[in-house]
Amino acid sequence: MSFISYEASQNMLHLLHVGTLRYENVFLSDALGRILYEDIVAAESSPEFPTSAMDGYAIIADDQELGRLEILGDNPAGSDETRTVTTGCCIKTFTGSMMPEGADTLIQIENVTVAGNEIIIDRAVKNGSSVRPIGESYKSGDILIAKGTKLSFAEIGVMAGLNKVMIKVVIKPRVAVLSTGSEILDLAEAALTSSQIRSSNNYTIEAMAKMAGADIVQLGVVKDDKVSIMESFENALGSADIVISTGGVSVGDYDFVKDIVPRLGAEVIYKGVNIKPGQHIMLAQRENKFILALPGFAYSSTVTALLYAVPLIYRYLGMDADLPVIEARLSENFYKKSRKTEFTACNLLLEDGTYKVDFKDKKSGTSAILTNLLNGSALMISGEEDGDLEEGMLVHVIPIEKL
Repeated sequence: MSFISYEASQNMLHLLHVGTLRYENVFLSDALGRILYEDIVAAESSPEFPTSAMDGYAIIADDQELGRLEILGDNPAGSDETRTVTTGCCIKTFTGSMMPEGADTLIQIENVTVAGNEIIIDRAVKNGSSVRPIGESYKSGDILIAKGTKLSFAEIGVMAGLNKVMIKVVIKPRVAVLSTGSEILDLAEAALTSSQIRSSNNYTIEAMAKMAGADIVQLGVVKDDKVSIMESFENALGSADIVISTGGVSVGDYDFVKDIVPRLGAEVIYKGVNIKPGQHIMLAQRENKFILALPGFAYSSTVTALLYAVPLIYRYLGMDADLPVIEARLSENFYKKSRKTEFTACNLLLEDGTYKVDFKDKKSGTSAILTNLLNGSALMISGEEDGDLEEGMLVHVIPIEKL
């Protein structure tokens, strides 16, 4: 069996046509974590008029030389101030208040002494002190939040300030997840034999897909029966944009998924990638739906889901599908196991401004050791042409926590 390279498989993934972006309107309070469909543009400047940045007195800066100024009254925040500051006068003005006409400076309360209806200048301030100019935050026509942004608390706050009630966000892709295997037990299912194992793949991938921004259809565990698997895939394709399965893609007698996917009428884009773990991965398409069939071992299915499912979900959301990759320096020797592109669980540390990689407490064994991805682990990439790597060499690393 011939395998394509990891680079080729990623290029093909990036070239897939996933359709046009679709949007829905949601309330601002429901927009957290969603992907913005359109630019948010300022309709007006903020502030729209010179505004006090502190509590103090609105004055003409040059009048500080007079030493004393008459107080004309108060200007609370939110009031529609119509009085004009003229030479020898001031108006007490509070944080957030519109600066009165004629005033160019605010002298803070701490810098003056009040004597009857006058202030005495104790410490002068510079012209324009403590005054927010028009458009200090943003100007009319500025793009404040670009489409494609994942909305966090800052974006929510800015949009609230713009009085945005309903927000256009990208519709989430629906991802159906199922695990195959007669040896697999779903959560709370009673074991019949000691050789059965508890399902984790479908829940790991569900969590990952949710984090990437998808809605989930959880289909649980399907036993190694061709009819059941066929029915489950048909059900999944009818309810989701992407179907992700684990198990049944290798070369064993009971690995039915690899044979059933083409029988569903799906076009196989590729079957087999020269990577470790997960070389038997399959990507297929039926009409506008995609099937991503992953290996059954927990570490293999998790890593391949990171490498292929997450970018595919990002494509549906209109986001950059390239996974983040950073450079780090090896803190110990690394012994490569194959002539494949390998993705090895590692520890990523930042020391003195430099990322460093080591493999402390990472177990070496089969592709079933999912615990190797605990504690903020990352994936070190070693290419097909790489051999053993020496301490001090620079390597490429996918920081999982940044996905």
